[in-house]
Amino acid sequence: MPSIDPAGLPLDQKVSLLSGRDFWTTKPVEAAGIPPIVLTDGPHGIRLQRDGTDHLGFYDSLPATCLPPAVAVGSSWDVEVARRLGAAVGREARVLGVTVVLGPGVNIKRSPLCGRNFEYYSEDPLLTGMLGAAHVRGLQAQGVGASVKHFAANNQETDRMRVSADVDERTLREIYLAAFERIVTETRPATVMAAYNRINGTPASQHRWLLTDVLRGEWGFTGVVVSDWGGVNDRVAALAAGLDLQMPGTGGASDAEIVRAVRAGALDEAHVDAGARRVAALSGLVAEAGGELPVDEHHALARELATDCVVLLRNIGGVLPLARPSCIAVIGDLATSPRFQGGGSSRINPTRVDIPLDAIRALGESVTYARGYAADGTDDDQEAEAEAGSSDGSERGHGHGHDDREASLAQAVRIAAAADVAIVFAGIDKETEGVDREHIDLPAEQVALIRAVAAAAPRTVVVLAGGGVVSLEGWHDEVDAILAGWLLGQAAGGAIADVLFGVANPSGHLAETIPLRLADAPSYLNFPGEAGHVRYGEGVMVGYRGYQTVERTVRYPFGHGLSYTTFTTDALEVSLTGDNTATAHVTATNTGDRAGRHVIQVYVATAAGPVRRPVRELRAFKKITLRPGETRTVDLDLDRRAFTYYDIELRRWVVAPGDYTIQVGENAAHIVAERTITLTGDSGHRPLSLDSPFGDWLHHPVVGPQLRRSLGGGMTEQSRKALEQNPDLLESISSMPIRQVLSMGGTSFRDEELARLMELSR
Repeated sequence: MPSIDPAGLPLDQKVSLLSGRDFWTTKPVEAAGIPPIVLTDGPHGIRLQRDGTDHLGFYDSLPATCLPPAVAVGSSWDVEVARRLGAAVGREARVLGVTVVLGPGVNIKRSPLCGRNFEYYSEDPLLTGMLGAAHVRGLQAQGVGASVKHFAANNQETDRMRVSADVDERTLREIYLAAFERIVTETRPATVMAAYNRINGTPASQHRWLLTDVLRGEWGFTGVVVSDWGGVNDRVAALAAGLDLQMPGTGGASDAEIVRAVRAGALDEAHVDAGARRVAALSGLVAEAGGELPVDEHHALARELATDCVVLLRNIGGVLPLARPSCIAVIGDLATSPRFQGGGSSRINPTRVDIPLDAIRALGESVTYARGYAADGTDDDQEAEAEAGSSDGSERGHGHGHDDREASLAQAVRIAAAADVAIVFAGIDKETEGVDREHIDLPAEQVALIRAVAAAAPRTVVVLAGGGVVSLEGWHDEVDAILAGWLLGQAAGGAIADVLFGVANPSGHLAETIPLRLADAPSYLNFPGEAGHVRYGEGVMVGYRGYQTVERTVRYPFGHGLSYTTFTTDALEVSLTGDNTATAHVTATNTGDRAGRHVIQVYVATAAGPVRRPVRELRAFKKITLRPGETRTVDLDLDRRAFTYYDIELRRWVVAPGDYTIQVGENAAHIVAERTITLTGDSGHRPLSLDSPFGDWLHHPVVGPQLRRSLGGGMTEQSRKALEQNPDLLESISSMPIRQVLSMGGTSFRDEELARLMELSR
């Protein structure tokens, strides 16, 4: 820890702590015993660059374990997977001398087109928040700081440095801030990273309501708010708003701006003191680099964790797991040039790479191979090609021209027809930070290959790789099995082979919906915006909330995932544990013949309250392991927040009185058990004012009866007769503010009486 409080240092030394020395480190203050702090990219590995290689962060980094990215971890639905991954990243950070790892990314997958979805967990804030919190716990238990990002409403790459996310406060609170809130309040992360984008016109780095009022004032955050790299427009305004550390360094330019502002009286020096104190406190995490990376141990861990993330989408006739012995045709460039991570700042230089074809050959008896297509988008450093010589029956086409493509397709069809089962590796060509996807379709060449192979092979399995959902239309019904392999990290090849052969039983579930059409997505008409603004017009109806509420048919719903065994939910009981809390008691049984992992998903459905609610929302989940024939009852707590909505007028979370249906779902679309409970809700009533609708006055439980009596006593004879002839008159004007109603005459209502009734409403 620093030897003195930085607030006692000269102004220029205090200010020096508030920006980077270079691209990755902060400036030390040796006289105060404050060392430099090393921050580096994560989240699923360490991207530490060699000293002196570059200034902009484009060059190769030191080797580190590339663990499964968040797109895969989200599909695990397993907080222990997230915790163990975070711990492994933390251990490697300590070896490499890293103080703060930039991650996890906990932004919501608002649209399937977001180019950075591979770095994010889910379209649901509860699932995102639980996994992100577990990651932070695992990482920080190793003495390394986390940087939870990108705060907030950073849900696209298009125009990301300046676009304004125009979003109402209820939607912000319930969807886009909820995961950050959980992580900050439960895990106390070392840092939170401000996003590039604007929120309702104000840059996130200068958003005082976001960085100070909410993050620090409401949630009690005491750590450092750091900018995204190059994400500060006005350094003085950002510091005043609550942004402590600007990265990377600006060669002293921003420091000089702050000093000038303080000396000119334009900036309170207290902001400098607070920021410097928080940055200096990170010194307690600084440790010397040393030791050896646990390369073999962490590669084995990467393979184990990756198997927990694979989602079995389809398995007609039990084609999977693969039978032994069998003749297997492996087809597709991605089987030898695997895609296991996305591009951009999270791109890890892996310690090794498992090749899917090699891993399948290690477990299978007779395996042939044909390239089928060329994955032109594969990164050069990921094109670790497996040998495919004619001695083992493999065939390979190498060119990219029309004739070469036709030859590759013909080779694939030939080996598929001769095999017992064909496995086609397909996926998105390339995904990278900074660029959104234009569509969700597989490359046409791959679709043609899948259809041709499916027509020739006795049975066909498709293994998908990619950091986001892809359309399955045009070929889905022609294949027997589909594995969503996402981006699984450097051990992807081994993990896929383990699942294909049943060494591991698939237990992943979709953390985002796979639609029939991109146009069905709730955000479709409002993504990615125009003229510098993106309107979050779908409100809280994000992802499955939107699909299910409007009863939109999807290909595979949020929460879907198959297993090589079967599970049933035999019973659901719900017990009230307080006025607005409950516990769901769910009994599940493994009815199959092999051990497996089952995700219990608990949703809450309600129409209570004055706002439109999604048809159901995920409010609890747990992943459990069950032996064949084993039955287990699991208790899942539903706290107050499980029943709330955010009231933008009262500016607080509210439980509306009424009925709430607790549902257990195989996924968000298929409910297998439900129970309804009645909650008393919050006892407070909405305060009334002269601008409140007349109907709110009439129906207020305390004020309403008195208002009706007062109105009756103060009406003119003409008004009373009109009301008798038209008894619905009061309701017909219920939406008008009461000041307008009274101004139209017909009553002799005194101001003192109005003031008394308004006071009663509070």
